[in-house]
Amino acid sequence: MMRRIAIASILLAAGCAGQQQAQKKGPTSTEERMRITNQPPFDVAVCQPKALTLPQPPNEGILVGALLSTRPEVLECLVNPKSRGDAEATRVVVKTTVNEQGGTHAITGENLTPEGTACIQKVVDSRVPLTALPKGAQEVTSESTFVHEVGNSASVKFGINPGSDFSGTVRLAQENWCECYAPFTTKAPPQLKASVELKKESPTAAAITFEPTNTPEGDQLAACLQAKMMALPAKLEVDQLKFPYRFTHFHSQATESSADMSPELRFYQLDLLRNQRAANTAIAFGARANAAETYEAVITKFQKTPPKKQYDLLPELTSKCNALVESSKQSVDALSAQLQAEQQSLANVQELKAKDAAWGELEGKLQESVTATEQDVKNAQERLKADQGACPKVNYK
Repeated sequence: MMRRIAIASILLAAGCAGQQQAQKKGPTSTEERMRITNQPPFDVAVCQPKALTLPQPPNEGILVGALLSTRPEVLECLVNPKSRGDAEATRVVVKTTVNEQGGTHAITGENLTPEGTACIQKVVDSRVPLTALPKGAQEVTSESTFVHEVGNSASVKFGINPGSDFSGTVRLAQENWCECYAPFTTKAPPQLKASVELKKESPTAAAITFEPTNTPEGDQLAACLQAKMMALPAKLEVDQLKFPYRFTHFHSQATESSADMSPELRFYQLDLLRNQRAANTAIAFGARANAAETYEAVITKFQKTPPKKQYDLLPELTSKCNALVESSKQSVDALSAQLQAEQQSLANVQELKAKDAAWGELEGKLQESVTATEQDVKNAQERLKADQGACPKVNYK
């Protein structure tokens, strides 16, 4: 199972590297000083966090899957420059411990500021609540790592130029504009283009206009974002500045890409989806492991019970076996959904490879992942069949 988690994201770089290059060490040329940056993609899943009801008691697989599902919010914390130090890469480690006294998420990392630590702590505490284990239960621990790289991951850096600073203010505000994204629950929002005009005498943007999207939901989103942008502060020392702003939207929980999403953007969208499907798979496998352990305990109890009293244990034996079968079904479903996302990613990369042979290496890695997951699905289906056959056949006549 851990192997499946390890290859869940082959190239998860949900930022546009070209947009971020000017943010690395500050502007060093006139061209860099004039370039408008700070317009990285936004994952709408931040506004629609998946509600988690963790199977009890939690085990390592369940905890790993639960923490993996928080990736959109954790990485959103690191978009803000206040969350990161001066280094290009930020590494976050979340060590989760659950025992009889309760549970904790301990945050450590490299290049992580106190503000970043606090933001991530709030995310994992709220998204992955922990409860104490039963008395006598063995302590459970897990460790999850998140890596953010300026240039590959969505990030903002201020002080480049006024247009980039306003763009950065917009990007950091997006997580607070969730009402604009409320209609997009199963589909990624459209990509939007706006024209921004700043003037020296105006404390906010002088004008912001969006290109028509030719769809009611797209135009409604543009209108909502336009109103939000107009309320943001703007500072300009020259008389006037005009520049374009592009809203690139992803949605980790969406099963459908926006119609205007290019094959390149669709690759990142599908990679984010695969990450969430891998999280679901880890949780499902953890739940099955719990059910199997519980059923084994009942079998042991049944075998140690005198034959005359074994009949009294049949209802419990049947109930626990049925729970095992149900958890096996859920693991098959989770793996099948993960396989579907990986197959979509492979088809997408093959489309990109037809235009650019450089995608060929990634195609090979994705094909390996698809092949491995196909085998995982087959194995899970065989386990389900075995679990179904193991349940006692009770005749109460």
